[in-house]
Amino acid sequence: MLRILQDVTEIIGTGKVDLGFKAMIHTLAAKARNFPVLSIGSLLDEPFTGVVYLKSSGITPDFRTLKGKRIGYVGEFGKIQIDELTSHYGMSPSDYTAVRCGMNVSKAIIKGTIDAGIGLENVQMVELEEWLVAQGRLKTDVQMLRIDELAELGCCCFCSILYIGNERFVAENPDKVRAFLRAVKSATDFVLEQPEKAWEEYVDFKPAMGTPLNRKIFERSFAYISKDLKNVKRDWEKVTKYGKRLGVLDANFEPNYTNDFLDWALEADSTDPAGDQKRMAELQKNVVLKGGFQRLDGLEAKVSA
Repeated sequence: MLRILQDVTEIIGTGKVDLGFKAMIHTLAAKARNFPVLSIGSLLDEPFTGVVYLKSSGITPDFRTLKGKRIGYVGEFGKIQIDELTSHYGMSPSDYTAVRCGMNVSKAIIKGTIDAGIGLENVQMVELEEWLVAQGRLKTDVQMLRIDELAELGCCCFCSILYIGNERFVAENPDKVRAFLRAVKSATDFVLEQPEKAWEEYVDFKPAMGTPLNRKIFERSFAYISKDLKNVKRDWEKVTKYGKRLGVLDANFEPNYTNDFLDWALEADSTDPAGDQKRMAELQKNVVLKGGFQRLDGLEAKVSA
């Protein structure tokens, strides 16, 4: 039997389903390919995305040490991003070997089929840290070259995870969309206020997910959960500009998002997003060492017992 795999944006854009999740850069690119998709809110503010590697690979914080290496990527944008970055460092795409791994980047690094791969701080890095510990090695042996820093993007949220919908469904069912997002907001409030209880209820509903690894991924994802679900205009403008730089959006492209269905007071935009990102990096280092649930609250970290 031939099974054809479709992207979430294509499934939603063709009306096979009404709502779903997708990263911002993919949501923009889907619209550019004429799929009628629209972001109606944010689930996760950007987890750090970058090239994940082990110190033993010979790769260092110098991007040029990727020359001659096998680099894994999840989907088309991973390769596009790495290809584009090479021009900043006196290299070309032929200077490394691209290997499409899907979501198995960590496994490919462990097996030695790639030297490094595009991954997330709150997922692939956690998987590799736990594997290192099981091998009697230090967690800090796993490192990341962050794409936003490599590309000099400043605070960039191209991997924000969004609630997206089919434009026609959203237009024809505004009350359903608002009700859905009210339920999401209520659930979000519960998770942020009582993360331990939320985890227990999640595992009770889905016992197979109740592993130490998944618990650590949940803890590392906690800081990124959007409190008010807002699509941040500044981030959309920045990622749209980045998409044009990558050549996946044309010069006249307008970002496809709305906050019209969020029926509550929205948070004020940060006055120091780049600073927040640096503070987030430090906060996450503390979570690596101590675990638990931590978030940025202004300039301070709020810790839940």
